[in-house]
Amino acid sequence: MTDSAGKKIQLGIVLFPDNTIQDLIGPHQTFAFHGETHLISNVVGPVRSDSGISLVATRSYAQGLPEGGLDIVMVPGGQGTFAAMQDQELIAFLRAVGPRVKYVTSVCTGSLILAAAGLLDGYKATTHWKYYDLLETLGAGKIECIRGQRVVMDRNRFSGGGVTAGIDLGLTMLAHIKGQEAAQTVQLLMEYDPKPPFDAGSPLSAPKDIVDKAEAATKVVMEQRMHTARDIARRRFEKT
Repeated sequence: MTDSAGKKIQLGIVLFPDNTIQDLIGPHQTFAFHGETHLISNVVGPVRSDSGISLVATRSYAQGLPEGGLDIVMVPGGQGTFAAMQDQELIAFLRAVGPRVKYVTSVCTGSLILAAAGLLDGYKATTHWKYYDLLETLGAGKIECIRGQRVVMDRNRFSGGGVTAGIDLGLTMLAHIKGQEAAQTVQLLMEYDPKPPFDAGSPLSAPKDIVDKAEAATKVVMEQRMHTARDIARRRFEKT
């Protein structure tokens, strides 16, 4: 992606162990037609995803931003989200970078990491449908969680829903920055024309027994994660 001056838009994606690759591949592929992606983590080198495949971080937090800076910083989600929320080096990096980029963005539970860093205070945002309550808990009344939307835009904050919403996020941002024609062209080149085999991609459309099974399968871990979210929010707001 290029701006009006013909410069490539610089996208920085934060990598942490047990990220969900699809969260970041969607936005990356959308911007890759005209931009440059930097994968940033604690150290340069392979970072294992929650599906077992590794991506290679090209910059470390300590190295800071690439020459010329970043236009967008994006945070994915994944099984490692709650460890990432408590990674002080990652949180410090986001707090330092947030005011220096044009857009602060997330996909899926990446919004929880932004919330833990204080970068969603005073903004509307969304996340994976299982984590709406946790996002509100982390915000302690300072974050308005928008439920049931694939993409939420509030000023320079863009957040996507669960996993596959990353493609929608990328196209929405591309339309915002470069116009609808550019976004539609990329959508066509990607052949993004989803026709899912089942109408089960949302708790509003999935059969009730499927929703019940998903809720039951995640009940214990969600209770643990809510406890963590409350603890992070308590510690964050005790300091302010």
